[in-house]
Amino acid sequence: MDFDHLITFLEIAKQGSFSRAGQKLYRSQPAVSAQIRQLEQEYGQKLFDRVGKSVRLTVAGEALLEYANRLLTLRNESLRAVADQAATPRGTLAIGANEATCLYVLPDIFAEYSRRYPSVQISIYRNFSHKVLEKVEDGTVDVGIVTMPVKSPSLKVHAIFRDRLMLMVAPSNPLASSKSVSTAEIAEQPLIFPKTGFSRQVLDKQFRPHRSHMRVAMELASVGMIKKFVAAGLGVSLISESFAQDEVKAGQVKLIPVSDMEAWRELGIVYRRDRTLPRSAAAFVALARHGSGAADPVEPRVVHKR
Repeated sequence: MDFDHLITFLEIAKQGSFSRAGQKLYRSQPAVSAQIRQLEQEYGQKLFDRVGKSVRLTVAGEALLEYANRLLTLRNESLRAVADQAATPRGTLAIGANEATCLYVLPDIFAEYSRRYPSVQISIYRNFSHKVLEKVEDGTVDVGIVTMPVKSPSLKVHAIFRDRLMLMVAPSNPLASSKSVSTAEIAEQPLIFPKTGFSRQVLDKQFRPHRSHMRVAMELASVGMIKKFVAAGLGVSLISESFAQDEVKAGQVKLIPVSDMEAWRELGIVYRRDRTLPRSAAAFVALARHGSGAADPVEPRVVHKR
C-alpha cells in the first residue's frame, strides 16, 4: 500500500471533491483519480459516490477512513521515533494554536527554534483552543498553545504568556484622549466583538449589565479584521495589549485601560502526560517555557472592580 494514496483519499473525504483535493495536494485531477482507482482495486470496493458536483464516501469508504487516519498516525510516529535517534531534533514538530497566537505570540519563538533546529519541519494546525486540545489528546499534534485554564487531567500544562485586555479605539474617537474609561462609557460606543473565544466570553460577562442599551455593530472572526475596522472608526473593541502594538506604533489605534475591569488572557503549552515527547517537541516546550520565564501553570483571572 502506498501512503501517498491514503493521503489523497483522506483529502478527498475532507474536501468532498477530487478537484479541490488535487489543488490542496498540488496534483492534477487525473493523477488523483488514478490513485483512488488503485486503492479501489486493492480493496475491491468502490470508495466514493458522486453526488452532483461533489463526492461522498461509500460504506466501504467510511470503513477505510478510520484505518487510513490510524495508519498515517502510526507512520508519522515511526518517522519521529527514528528521527529521535539523532543527536539533535529532526523530523516534524506538529503544533496547534489559534490564529491570533500564530500571528502575535509564536513568530519570535518559531524564528529562534528554526535557527537552533533547522532540520525540523514545523507543521501548524490552526483552530480554536478547544479544537487544539482535542488534537493534542488524540495524538494528532505533539503540543498545543491554548487559552487557559485547561482542565483535562490527561494533559500537562505550562503557562508561557500573559497579556492584558485593553480598550482599542481609533485616534479620532472621543475616548482616545482618556487615560482610562469605564465599562459604561464603552457601552455608549458601537462595539466590535470577536465571534467566539476567551475575549468574547469576558466581554459578554463584563457588558451584561449594559445589554439593554449597548449596540454590537459587528461580530468578526479575525483579530486582524477587528483592528482594521476599529482603525477605520467603525467602532471600538477590547483586545490583548500585545496584539495591537504595531498599530499603536503606527498611530492607527490607541489602547486605553478599562477602570472597572482588569482582565488577563493567558496561554499555556500543553501535551499528553502519558506519552514521551519527540525530541523536536520537547525542544520546543523547553524553548517556549524558557522564553516566557514561566515555570508553573497560572490560572487566568478576570477581576471586575467595583
